[in-house]
Amino acid sequence: MTTRKPAQRPGDGDEPGVRARRLAGQVLTRVAQDGAYSNLALRHALDSAAKEPSPLESADARLVTDLVYGTLRRQRSCDSLINRFTMSDPPPAARSFLRLGAYQIAFRADIPAYAAVSSTVSAAPKRFRGLCNAVLRKVVGSPIEFHDEGDRLSYPDWIIERLRDDLGDVRAVGALEAMNDPAAQVTRDDGYSQDPASQMVVDLVGARPGDLVADLCASPGGKATGLANSGALVIASDISESRVHLLAGNARRFGEGRVLVSRSDAGFPGLRAGSFDHVAIDAPCSGLGVLRRRPDARWTLDSASPQRLSELQVSLIKAGVELLKPGGQLTYSVCTLTARESLGVDQVIEAELPELEPLEQPGDPWEPFGRGSILLPQALGTDGMCLFRYRYSR
Repeated sequence: MTTRKPAQRPGDGDEPGVRARRLAGQVLTRVAQDGAYSNLALRHALDSAAKEPSPLESADARLVTDLVYGTLRRQRSCDSLINRFTMSDPPPAARSFLRLGAYQIAFRADIPAYAAVSSTVSAAPKRFRGLCNAVLRKVVGSPIEFHDEGDRLSYPDWIIERLRDDLGDVRAVGALEAMNDPAAQVTRDDGYSQDPASQMVVDLVGARPGDLVADLCASPGGKATGLANSGALVIASDISESRVHLLAGNARRFGEGRVLVSRSDAGFPGLRAGSFDHVAIDAPCSGLGVLRRRPDARWTLDSASPQRLSELQVSLIKAGVELLKPGGQLTYSVCTLTARESLGVDQVIEAELPELEPLEQPGDPWEPFGRGSILLPQALGTDGMCLFRYRYSR
């Protein structure tokens, strides 16, 4: 429990950071009011600010990014702090700036209380400044404490319950806490930005020079280009035209001429059966292992998505196995932590595709997870992943 008291404002004149907070609040309002994707709304705001006569300083651009993503991650926590001092639900724009201020007060100890309050109030639309000032000053003057674990962790109840059921309480809470931290930017030797968990999956595919690899859900191309860097020839495909366009661009830049791109449905890949040494399926999933990287996804996902997507995932594996040579390997990975999309999928594979024999589990930092492995986000500060590797015995 902590209590923060507002310090005296230093001097007169414009406060630093008001512009950054105004941009952050506008992005948050677009997300809350219009259903905009936070990454696209933020990029548009920063690009527009860069074109103004007085461009945003790089430090302020980084502040805007943290304020937007951090406030979205901690949205439920912020609402819990705000709601103690509001009589009715504020309009979306007012709530966005209230959340923005509460995030700084509760979770940015490096920002003085006077800046968290006064700069945010100055950035808010004029008609909401009185409300924001009154509520945020009460937040500053009160203990930072939460009614329940859901408010503290800042996730929908269904996500907390699902991961506790699937991982156990200690591992689930550790994963949820880890995914409230910002994602670090990690760059491969070739310049491609890719989370270390995905890089580890590429290495565990085990492709060698001269191998033929089918990457069936390949966009944006991180795994496909990583596999090509091993010396393999990669046929990389995706179903969406826009995603194939992104994939093709990255293949040109990072694929060393060994990535061939096609547009196809992974369930009907249109490739020659029995001709591939490896099939890699980074399947569409609920994404409950990458919520630090997709801060608004926790509020838009529905509880039925793991079950719905697991059925798709099984169908993709069944399509992928048809492409393998005898003795070929299939690697199935998902950036989620649910049992339904990992253990549940493997149970179907074990029952219906006995010719897919599980390979040896990779070991630390991966943990055994049924016949496969799981990488928890708290292990190394990476994305969370589940991985299953098989050899085709026919």
